[in-house]
Amino acid sequence: MSARPYRIGRARTGLGLFATRPIKKRSRIVEYKGLLLGKKAAAKAECTSNLYLYEINKRWTIDGTPRSNVARYANHSCNPNAETHDVKRRVFIRALRNIKPGEEIVYDYGIDYLRNVIGRSNCQCSRCRKRRNRRAVQLRAKRRRKTARLSKARAAKRRRKKS
Repeated sequence: MSARPYRIGRARTGLGLFATRPIKKRSRIVEYKGLLLGKKAAAKAECTSNLYLYEINKRWTIDGTPRSNVARYANHSCNPNAETHDVKRRVFIRALRNIKPGEEIVYDYGIDYLRNVIGRSNCQCSRCRKRRNRRAVQLRAKRRRKTARLSKARAAKRRRKKS
């Protein structure tokens, strides 16, 4: 059995973190590691489009850019199976529920990240994809109804012209 309960693998959105064995609810999975940055350094790093910054609080941010930070591969989901847990200046990803082997480990990056970086329309989690698909089906049905109404109106107009 591997020492780590996870592996890095191909996910829908690039690389992801996957469970290699059952992970129990509330257990720590991995630590989000990196350079600890103060407020000014974090603001500067943010300007360079660094997508691996984790803001612990208003004063401290972790720069999770190094590839040795395995936690950076945990993807976003609006329907997560994990969460971040801050302990002093350290951040852990822990299970929200029991996670099965082979299941991708995902957590909610938060509303700011979703709005500013991902955007609702580009979120690839299953909940957002279903919402987009449902909306697309509704729009297609609405267009069909409108087209049908217009066709009926045109046909009625032609009949009136003929008589």
